Amino acid sequence: MSTAIFTDTMTVFNRELRPLRRDPLAIIFGMIQPLIFLGLFSPLLPDGSLQWFVPGIVVMTCLFSTSFAGSALMAEMQTGAHERMLVAPIARSALLVGRALKEIVPTFAQTAIILLIVTPFSFELHLPGVVLGLIILAIFGVGIGALSYSLAIVAEGQDWLFWTVQQTLLFPMLLLAGILLPVDHAPGWLQAMSDCNPLTYIVNAERALFAGTIGADAAWGLVAALGVAALGLILGVRAMRKTV
Repeated sequence: MSTAIFTDTMTVFNRELRPLRRDPLAIIFGMIQPLIFLGLFSPLLPDGSLQWFVPGIVVMTCLFSTSFAGSALMAEMQTGAHERMLVAPIARSALLVGRALKEIVPTFAQTAIILLIVTPFSFELHLPGVVLGLIILAIFGVGIGALSYSLAIVAEGQDWLFWTVQQTLLFPMLLLAGILLPVDHAPGWLQAMSDCNPLTYIVNAERALFAGTIGADAAWGLVAALGVAALGLILGVRAMRKTV
């Protein structure tokens, strides 16, 4: 990344982060859903399953926040704020990455809160693995955020289209990745669909890294994250250029 693009990205990132700085309680309110999942599912899990379940919840939190990112862009397009950003001397890729990185900040904060809550309850904290896992998750989140922005641009003026496509893709991805339930003993056709889901490799990587294991699962997770990020940025930049 060149110095100019990095500077542009930080400019956009700081702009997008201002509402969160003014209202940090939004991070706390964003904790409601993951805490509900932890509270309702944890009692149903065998002893020791928190080590398996918590990384999945962290990935789910990231997936939800970044895939919803396009809704904010739709609001900006309706007010004309997006068009003003497009005519500014800022790289299109920086517009995408800066916006998507902002969505990662609440995810990191919420992850820290989740780990503080579960560590006293038989969850083993492996900090180096957690840090590496969050880096992979940030790369993946940039890709999903960029794809969400691309969808928002394509669906301009048709909010129903954005939400229909987003919800149609979101939950199958989540379930096929084995975030809430393992798919190891699923029928062959379901396992094949899971193998084609990039989120599966992200979840496997996070579970391995949160357990302190740096190996093949982490490597495949990084590959999947980079692939999603590349796809998101390519489609996102193309979509933004068409709006000029």
